[in-house]
Amino acid sequence: MGTKSKKKKPDNKTGQIRSARPRRPMNPYIVLAVAIVLPGVGQVLNNTPLRGLIMVFFMIVGAWICFHTTTPEHSFLGRYAGGWFIYAMSILDAYRWARHRSEYAKVHGLKNPDDLQ
Repeated sequence: MGTKSKKKKPDNKTGQIRSARPRRPMNPYIVLAVAIVLPGVGQVLNNTPLRGLIMVFFMIVGAWICFHTTTPEHSFLGRYAGGWFIYAMSILDAYRWARHRSEYAKVHGLKNPDDLQ
């Protein structure tokens, strides 16, 4: 007769199917470098893509508000100060969480700190 193929079942509450090999957290300095060059991608590397998208959204909103509330006499940095501020905070946030994940993995001997979250 026929054999039934076994489907992979999700192993967590979100319905995601995890790979057999958990990955190690990225080096915090690599995440920092990527976050400086590509806004919001540092959070994506930390497995928080929604947070990265929110950061980029507020960078654009902050820059837009500052641009429309300043005069042409202000400098480029001053005209987009709201966006630059959120950009700086997103860099610090990406590095801080990458450092936390890395230290957590070292202390608990995990290859992937998301396993316990």
